[in-house]
Amino acid sequence: MKATLFAYFTAILMVGCGEKEAVSVSPNFKYETQGNAITITGFDVMVSGALTIPATIEGKTVTSIGSEAFSWCQQLTSIAIPDSVNSIGKGAFSWCSSLRSITIPDSVTSIGKHAFAGCESLTNITISDGVTDIGDSAFYGCISLTSVTIGESVTIIGENPFIGCKNLTAVTFLGDAPKLDNGVFVIENPTIYRKPEAK
Repeated sequence: MKATLFAYFTAILMVGCGEKEAVSVSPNFKYETQGNAITITGFDVMVSGALTIPATIEGKTVTSIGSEAFSWCQQLTSIAIPDSVNSIGKGAFSWCSSLRSITIPDSVTSIGKHAFAGCESLTNITISDGVTDIGDSAFYGCISLTSVTIGESVTIIGENPFIGCKNLTAVTFLGDAPKLDNGVFVIENPTIYRKPEAK
C-alpha cells in the first residue's frame, strides 16, 4: 500500500515538474454503472502522456464516454478507445490541447456535439465505419487538423463540424457521401474526395 501511494504521488510530482510521460491511469477514472454497463464520466486532468481506456472496469463493460468526461485533460497526448464503446458524448474530449492522435473503433456509432472541440494539436483523424452521426461543431477549433477520413456508415453530419479548422485541406468520404448542407463547411475550403459512384 505504501509503495502504491509513493508511486502515485511521485507521478503527480513528475506532472507538476513538467514530465509528459504516461502515468498509471487506473485510479483516475470516474464512472457510473447501469447494470453491467459503465459510462466514463470524468478523469484526472493532471494525468499526462498516452492513455488507453480500459474495456472493462471491475468486471463490467465500458460502453460509453460521457459528456465532458475528458474535457480539459490538457496533458494527454494520445487516446485509444476500446471496441466495447459505442458512443462518445458531448464535449467528451474537448480542450485536450495536447492531444495529437486518437483511435476510434468501429464499435462507436455516434460522436456528440463539440466532442473534440479545441483539440488544437490533432492533425488528422479517421472516423470509423461504425459511426452514423457526427454532432454539431464536433471538431471546432482543431487548428492543426489537415485531413479527415469519414467512414462508410456516416449519414448525419451536424452543423459546422469543422468550424475553425483553418488548416483543413482534405476530407475523404469512404461511403456514398452523406448529404452536406451549407453549414458543413463555413469558412473552410477543403478538397473533397469520394468514390466516383457516390451520390
